Amino acid sequence: MWRLAGTSALRRLDRLGWNPVDHPDRASGRMGDMTEIDGMGTERATCVLAQNPSAMTLDGTNTWIIAEPGSDAAVVVDPGPKDGKHLKRVLRTVEEQGRRVGLVLLTHGHPDHSAGAGKFAGMAGGSVKVRALDPKHRLGDEGLGEGDVITTGGVELRVMETPGHSDDSLTFWLPADGAVLTGDTVLGYGTTVLEGKLGDYLSSLDRLRKFSASVEAATILPGHGPRLDDPIAVLDHYIDHRRERLAQVEAAVQAGARTAREVVERVYADVDKALWPAAEWSVQSQLDYLNER
Repeated sequence: MWRLAGTSALRRLDRLGWNPVDHPDRASGRMGDMTEIDGMGTERATCVLAQNPSAMTLDGTNTWIIAEPGSDAAVVVDPGPKDGKHLKRVLRTVEEQGRRVGLVLLTHGHPDHSAGAGKFAGMAGGSVKVRALDPKHRLGDEGLGEGDVITTGGVELRVMETPGHSDDSLTFWLPADGAVLTGDTVLGYGTTVLEGKLGDYLSSLDRLRKFSASVEAATILPGHGPRLDDPIAVLDHYIDHRRERLAQVEAAVQAGARTAREVVERVYADVDKALWPAAEWSVQSQLDYLNER
């Protein structure tokens, strides 16, 4: 179920203590208004929100159209699920901007981000390629990885490998707008269930924090949820949250818990049991991390 849903954070993960960005902060301007996700963005980036909301995908998947002002070509990041209505809307939005689709990029291969990519590329034109880190999600010979620079239509996107949410997770840096496209590594609210290794994820968060500080990043454009206009504060919260949760899991192990289920029963005893499967998923990644140490 988690893999098919894309393993994005549960909408109600704050009930598990997994929300490092408190909801009141939306009023401060640090978080966007969830009702304004569709159409949000920057000068060069526009979000088209897929109509696939669920407990696993938050408000839906954010498809990003990236284009340099005056250019006739756009880059589409994460076309989303294989939903013809959504894919047509993305293509129509590109055309209404007076552009064509020059390239499709994937932040990672979970189906709520990638399942529609091949169909979308076909709708956009036979020469449109899909580039991804994982070869099985590509259309064409070109891969995508650390250090690559995308210049389609004159727009500049720099690629960083940021594993953790998944082994093939990528982050894109849009320097002209000071924007970091994080896929599911950092979400607009809540936090991310991990399919990959916690150690990788912590390293990715640390790297994004240092990078964002060094380039004075202005905003995070996530794969789900609203944009975040204080990247450093958000990443600090994410890092602190993971460290605090790891300490709680370690304490449960020291108290005698040996399985993810046993840890959940101790740490999340006062939480609705319907949410325990999501807790077990992330607790297991933390147990694996502790075992590696």
